[in-house]
Order: sequence, then structure tokens, then C-alpha cells
Amino acid sequence: MGISKRFLIYRFLIAGLLVVHLITRIFIPQPSLLTDLVLFNFIAFSAALSAFYSPLFNDPRATIALSAAIGFWAIGSTISSWNSFMDFQIWAASTNFAYALFYPLLLFGIVRTLSTKRKVAALELLDVIIVGLGITTLFASLLLRPAMLHISGSAVTVFLSILYPIGDCVLVAISLIALLLQPRAARSLLLCCGIVIFTATDLYFLWRSATTGYPFASLADDGWIFGLIIIAESLWHPGSHGDLSGRVTSIGATVALIASASILGFAALHPHYFPIFALIPALITIMLAFLRMSVALREARFADKDRELARIDELTGLANRRRLLAEIELLGRKEGTLLLLDLDGFKKVNDSMGHAMGDFLLKEIALRFSRVLAHGALLARLGGDEFGVVIYGSEDRGIEMAQALRACLSYPVPLPSGSATVGVSIGRVRSDGKGDLLKRADAAMYQAKRSGVGIVLASSNF
Repeated sequence: MGISKRFLIYRFLIAGLLVVHLITRIFIPQPSLLTDLVLFNFIAFSAALSAFYSPLFNDPRATIALSAAIGFWAIGSTISSWNSFMDFQIWAASTNFAYALFYPLLLFGIVRTLSTKRKVAALELLDVIIVGLGITTLFASLLLRPAMLHISGSAVTVFLSILYPIGDCVLVAISLIALLLQPRAARSLLLCCGIVIFTATDLYFLWRSATTGYPFASLADDGWIFGLIIIAESLWHPGSHGDLSGRVTSIGATVALIASASILGFAALHPHYFPIFALIPALITIMLAFLRMSVALREARFADKDRELARIDELTGLANRRRLLAEIELLGRKEGTLLLLDLDGFKKVNDSMGHAMGDFLLKEIALRFSRVLAHGALLARLGGDEFGVVIYGSEDRGIEMAQALRACLSYPVPLPSGSATVGVSIGRVRSDGKGDLLKRADAAMYQAKRSGVGIVLASSNF
């Protein structure tokens, strides 16, 4: 039996266990160690395992993030259930810590499920952190003072208590965006449904806890694990093509930055409105935004450098064939001249003195050519001992440059071990709109080489 079939059975088994748990809750509503500590949390951990072993077409980081998110939620649930049944108590704060890790991990996992890229860019990771931290901080800060009037406890306790519903709202917003961007994908639909079910259960729990009180081992608890099962199931279905994560996170990061800056600006005008601890996340968000800007600028510089290197000949430092072809396309819409140059006698020097001397000779010739060309002309090495030149301006200017290029090789080129004398044959073509400039210049260059006249003007018949 293949792994896909085995896990299909496993996924149905998880759903079956959830049904069993629901039926048990209906007929035995009293809290039970087996039902509420063991079976309930076993289903949650099984959902994490299902996400982890989802098909290989997923981005591995998405499966790891989503399975870790579900796993941490299961850990928090297990600790909470343990403390409800057992005399030996586990540190209660560890429950909140595990639940808190659920939100950023799930947010990152959602973003990665929207992406077709296998590599996680530093900008994408920073964007996810900024979105989660910034937007959550915004709503938590705005709701903090009204919540303190209705929720007992310290400001820190109140702040933490409202982080969960805000985190739920952020997750729902991101999942709805995913559904709008990939409306026909089963993955987006399942992901959105799972998150909506989970967050609806979470919000119902918080509302009941703040009003009439939420009974332990309630039937509504199964909404949490039902939502987690559907989230894990979404990874077993392919998404739509196209990388959508960048659009989602970059817009969200911008909104989060503006929100955090607004909070700090309001706090400066009303110094005692927010507690100091509530402003720290906003400050961290802005610091991360500046870090993101630094990373973006560095990546832009590297991208520019890569683009530049892609158009430069490694040996001579001149433009390469790709750069020349782009310039020829521009020349076709302007007045100017294209010259194609082929060295005469280079092969003999290269064969007799070795490739190292041949490379040295090419670099020296490239330097001579560069010195005689007028400003604005483009000199490129096409490969081997062939060069190309694009010169803008009148025909006389093109002729003058061609003659100067031949003249600069009229005397020997000094080498580390002696000297070498080479010539050059040049095909010249005007930008006259009468055909392929490169093809015509190439034909003229070979005619110049065969005839030994040095420079040949291409005609429209080439």
C-alpha cells in the first residue's frame, strides 16, 4: 500500500475519531479524563502529523509551519487539560506561550501556501513578522482601555487576553485574502473554512468566558480540532499557480508600519493613555520595518549587480553579446552605425603563445578600442576575437570611428613575453531600416576579411 493511500486512510481515521469524540460528548457531557485529556488532544496532534506528511508538491516550509502551529496549539491544550484533571500542575504560563506561538506560525504557513517559490526570502519572513506584530499591536492598543473597564486584572493580563481574538481576526483576514486571490483552489477554500471554524470557536469561548462563563469540556470545544483538521487537510490539495504571497505580505507590512507609527505618535501626544509595555511591540514593528528597508535596498543592489554582470564580458569587462543586441534594437530607431570587428592574426598568436597570452592580448586590444571610441559609443565583445560597436550620430562619425579602430592596431601590442601584431576587419552598416543590422554587418565583415580591404560598408542586399 502506497504512502498516499495509507495517509488517506489516516485522514479518514482522524475525522472518524472526531465524530466519536462528538458522540461521546453528546451522550456523556461530564468531563472525562479519557475523552477530554487523551482523545481530544490525540486528535489535535494527529492533525499536526497529517499536515507534516502532506504531499511533496507543498513548500516544505509551509508544511513545517502549519504542522508546528497545530502542534503547539495541541501542546497548550494538553497542558490546560492536564491542569484541569491532575493535582500535579504544569506551569500555567506555558499554556499561553504555546497558544501564542500558534498564531505567527500559522500566519507564516498561510503565506507560504500562497507562494510558488521554494526559497524563503528574508523580506517575506520580515513581512510576515511585521504584519502579525503590527496589526495585532494596533488592535490590542486600541481595545486595551475599553477592555480594562470590563475585564478584571492588571493591564498586562487584559492586554494578553485581547491578543487572542485579535490574532484570530488577522488570521481570518489573511485567509479571506487567500480565498479571493485563489477562488477556484480547493486548498484556499479548505484553509479559509478551517480558520473560520477555529476562530469562531475561539471567539465564542472568549465571549462566554467574559460573560456567563465557559464550561470546561463543552461540546463547542470540538470546533477547535475540527478547524485544525480542515487546515491540515488543505495541504493535501494543490493550490492555484502564481506567487501571491508577496502581494499579501507587502501590503500588510505597509499597513502595519503605518499603524505602529500612528500608535507611537498618539502616545507622544497623550503620554499616559497607553501603558509602556503596550508601546514596545509598536516600537519593535518600526525597527523591523527599518530592517526590512535595509534588506530590500541590499537585495536591490545585488539584483542590479546581477543584471549588470549578466551583460558584461568577464574577460575584458566590456559589454557582452546580450548587451549589444539590446543596443542594436535601440539603434534601429535612431541614426547611427553598427560596426562588427574580427581580429586578423589572433588565432596564430593564441595557438603559438598559449591561451593565457591570447587572453592578455584580447584585454589589451579591448583597452585600445575603448580609448579611441567617442563618448556615447558602445563597445562589446561578442565572443572569441569578435567585437561589436554601436555609434550614434552621422555616417561620417561612424566612418571616422572605424578608421580609428583599425589605426589603433597598426603597431604591435606588448605582451609579458614579447609582442604581437594583429589587424582587424570591420563590417559597417548604417541604421537605415533596410533589414537586419547585425546580419548585414556580419556579412560585410566577412567580405572585408576575405578581400583584405579592412572596412566594408554593408549594402541592403546583404
